[in-house]
Formats: sequence, C-alpha cells, structure tokens
Amino acid sequence: MSQGKPGDPNARRSGALLVRSEKGLSTQVRQAQDLKQKSGGVGRDGKYLMKTGALDEEQMKDWLSKQYGVPAVNLDDFELESEVLSLLSRELVQKHMAVPMSRVGNSLIVAMVDPSNIYAIDDLKFITGYGVDVVVTSESSFQRAFEKYYAHLPETIKEKKRPGQQPQGEAKLPEYDYDTLMAELDADRVDVVDTDGDNESALDLERSADEAPIVRLVNMILLDAIKRSASDIHVEVYEKEMRVRYRIDGLLYEMMKPPFHHRNAITSRLKIMSNLDIAERRLPQDGRIKLKLGKGREMDFRVSVLPTLFGEKTVMRLLDKSNLQLDMTKLGFFDAQLKDFQEAINRPYGMVLVTGPTGSGKTTTLYSALSELNKPDTNISTAEDPVEFNLYGINQVQQHEDIGLNFAATLRSFLRQDPDIIMVGEIRDFETAEIAVKAALTGHLVLSTLHTNDAPATVNRLLNMGIEPFLVTSATNLIVAQRLGRKICFKCKEEIEVPKQSLLDLGLKEEELGFKVYQGRGCETCNNTGYKGRIAFYEVMPMYDSLKEMILNGATNIELKATAMRAGMMTLRMSALAHFKAGTTSIQEILRNTAPDSF
Repeated sequence: MSQGKPGDPNARRSGALLVRSEKGLSTQVRQAQDLKQKSGGVGRDGKYLMKTGALDEEQMKDWLSKQYGVPAVNLDDFELESEVLSLLSRELVQKHMAVPMSRVGNSLIVAMVDPSNIYAIDDLKFITGYGVDVVVTSESSFQRAFEKYYAHLPETIKEKKRPGQQPQGEAKLPEYDYDTLMAELDADRVDVVDTDGDNESALDLERSADEAPIVRLVNMILLDAIKRSASDIHVEVYEKEMRVRYRIDGLLYEMMKPPFHHRNAITSRLKIMSNLDIAERRLPQDGRIKLKLGKGREMDFRVSVLPTLFGEKTVMRLLDKSNLQLDMTKLGFFDAQLKDFQEAINRPYGMVLVTGPTGSGKTTTLYSALSELNKPDTNISTAEDPVEFNLYGINQVQQHEDIGLNFAATLRSFLRQDPDIIMVGEIRDFETAEIAVKAALTGHLVLSTLHTNDAPATVNRLLNMGIEPFLVTSATNLIVAQRLGRKICFKCKEEIEVPKQSLLDLGLKEEELGFKVYQGRGCETCNNTGYKGRIAFYEVMPMYDSLKEMILNGATNIELKATAMRAGMMTLRMSALAHFKAGTTSIQEILRNTAPDSF
C-alpha cells in the first residue's frame, strides 16, 4: 500500500491515510500489505485491513468519518425514495459502492463506502449533473441497501433528465443517462486509427494511461453525438465553465457541462486523438480523428481547434460515410429541378456551381453528382479543403495552403492530368475562378461551390471577382442554391390549424390553400423536438438565353431573379413552400431558412 507523493490523489486513499496515522497497527498493516500484493494489488486498502482483523467495519466507518469530516450513516435506518435512487444506474452504484440518499436543491447526498475516491465523486457529478455531498457507510450496510433497492433492477435504466442542461433552440431534448450509453456502446473499445502509420509517443501513451477518466469521458461525448445523429460537436471554454453542444438537424443543443478543471485535459485528449500539437495553444490547428466502432463501422471527425479568450474551443464535424446520401433523387429535388440539374452535369463541358452557407449540404449535392458521373471511362479529379469522404474511382487532392498547394495550383496541375471532370471545393478568388472558367471553356466539366445567398447573386459574385460577363455566360451551365430544413417527425406528425393570413404571408396564393398543415408533437424517435432528419430546399437556375442577355447588359440581382422566375425557376422560398404543402416541413423551417420573394 504505497504512501504516494504529496498532492498525489492516490496518497489520500483511506487505507494509506490510516497506515500513516495509526502507528500501533504496524503488524496488521504489514499483513494487509502482503495480502494485497498476493491479490494482485487490486482493491481498496481498507478492505485488506479489515480482512486481517486490524479494524472491523464500524471502526473503519467511524475512522473515515473522523478523517474526512463527513457524517457516518447506517443505510438500514433510512427508507430511500425511488426518484432519487433512479438517478444512478445499478452498474454505477455497484462500481463505486455509492448509494444516492436524497436531493436538496442542486446537491445530491451520496453514501459511499470509500469517501476518498475522488474519481468516483467526479464521475457521479458528471453523470447526474448535481453537486455531490458525501456521507460514509459501511460495506455491509451498502450491500444490504444494494440488495434492497437495486438487485431486482435490469442491468441498465432508462434515460433520466439532469438539471442545468437546457438545449438551445425551439425544443428541448431529453437528457441522456451516460452510464447507460457506456453500457450500450462500450466506449472503452473505441480505437483511434493512426492514419499516418506512426505510433503515439511515449508521452502521449503515458498521458492516456494517467487520465483514464478523461479518455472515457471524451469517448462518451463522441459516441453520444453519433447516437444522436449530430452533425457537429462544439467543446467550448468560458471564464468559469465549459460546455458541450451538439448540432442536431441544424440547431445547436447544450448537452452537458463537464467539470471545469478538466478543460485542458479534455482538449489535450482530443488533440492527441487528432495527432495535433498539445503544447501549441496560441495558434489554430486542424486535424482528423478516425474511430473504429466495431462490426466494421468507421466514423471520421474533422477537428478544428481555435484559441479563444479563456482557452481553446474545439469543433468536430462528424463524417459518416454510411449515411452519405448519393442518390440525387432522394436529396429533395423536385422533378423539373432534377431534370435541369442532371442535364447540366451530363454536358461534356461547362461549369455547374452550387451555392449556400456552410452546412447547407453543398458537398453532398456535389458528391451525388460525382457519383452519377463516376464511370470507368471518365477521369475525375477533385481539389478539396478538406476531403470529407473518400470516393472510389475519383482522384481527390487535399489542399495545403501552407506549402502552396491551393485551389489554383491544384487546378493548373489537373489540366496536365488529362481530366474529363474537375471538382473544385470552393472558388474563393480571381485566380481560381479564372482557371475554372478557362477549363470549362476548353472541353472540361467543372463543378464547384461559392458562398452566396441565392442563385442569381452568384453571377455578380463572379463578376466582382473580375471574371468578364461574356466568360460567365459562356462557361456557366447552371447554378444551384440550397438550404437544409428539418423534416417533421413521421412518428408524431399531427394536423394543426393555421390562420389563413399566416399562410398568405408566407407567399402562398389564395387558390393554393386548402391543404393540410402538420407539425411534430414530439416523441422518443425525434428526441421530443418534433423533427427527424433534414431535407434540402433547392433553387435551380439554368443559364437561360434571356439571363445571358441581361448579364451582358449589366442587370442587378433582383432583375436576374425576376427574369429567371418568369423563365420557370423555382426559388428557395417556393421550394420550401412546396415541401410544406406536401406535409414534409413546417412554417418555422420555411421562415428560418428562406427569404420572401419580394421585389
């Protein structure tokens, strides 16, 4: 039974303290040391002292009460409430030998056999969301309470709500029992794939071993995000607290507040998993985590670490290839839109541009187009930053701005690689735009993205970059703008009444009214949000002849939009309204994602 170093948590364990304070027990202490060594050094020191007869249970309980200044209780004297008992699962109670006794405000009183186990206390704080006040009880008293209250329960319990976890957005998600998550997903079996082929350094391995609770906590966060179908994880540090938020179906929800003193350890663990420099805290860093989840399934996380005022913020984008939708008939295109889009990408040359804000699904739309074009007789090359998914049969190039490998340089190289189809992750500057336009005019099909509000605005964005109007009209086949709206949950969908004027204000015409309006009531399937999954709202603008003439004459965005609508273009608002009339989405999603078509 090691004495430990000053400040070492292991040195404060109950048996070690007793060894130093009770000098008269030297013979029994040596016997306890020998017994523990023979048992492989596993278990509490106090247990071996009791086995040798140095102390009985009541003496050990009283000594622990005196040493730590906490009350001693006999659980046989209390009748515990089921509401409090259900805050901890059977597995957790048995693991930490800790029974919840009562709750007062935001504090939970827990009876523990070993009140010196700080790791157990931190675990209980994290899982319940309450502050933990400890009282000490004997092992036999604990066992009787366990048999009385927990032995009849199944191995896991249902989700329980925890305090202080209010999701951001319209709806509240039910809180999650993280001990149940660990039992279901076995987080300790998650393996980090070393994509560079190098082993972790000895220092990294040592840190991982020393911070086992941190490893489990980080694995738990990653697995919970996967289970909830989150698209992003935000780990944020503020002056006196840190929080973890998930983006689910486009909205951020606050999920947990890990102990503030673990902030650096959590960030360091994520950096180790991403092969980043844990010593660098002043500069942004980008990395990638690849997890093996068992049964052959893998999950990629794109990791971005940003220095902020009170620490480093980490954002992880979840990239699940198994959920990548490459069938463009299921993306949300209406028949006429899909026909225009497929016609444009099947032309032998020209440029197809997809626009929208970050997280609007542009990459999925482009990947679905590439998937349809990917044939053995076609040479496809892509320049991406970053490469989100690996696609077989396509030559994908990751950009590295720091060494000069940018979109423009990669595009120049592509033109010497006998390409048929080129995909550029994003047109950001004149040089990239110029090369892309020239490639589109010299027999290549070019796919790319821009950040604009709608399809007509893309034209003026290219003109502002310095591309001549006649080159824009000659090179561009089609422009797509898109947004992602949440779908009403099919399990709890219910019809509602909406005032007629509210529907007219959305942009619907009098003759279009008469359809049923739905909303999600909230159920277990949709985490009580009323929404499950997302669908794209598309604005597909072919380069009509009437548009080309107006572009050459210097028309404004509003004029281009009006002309395109007269030629048959369905705007983002019109697309969202069509999905609304079909009962797929809600009024709230229309207003959140699209602007009215007013002139």
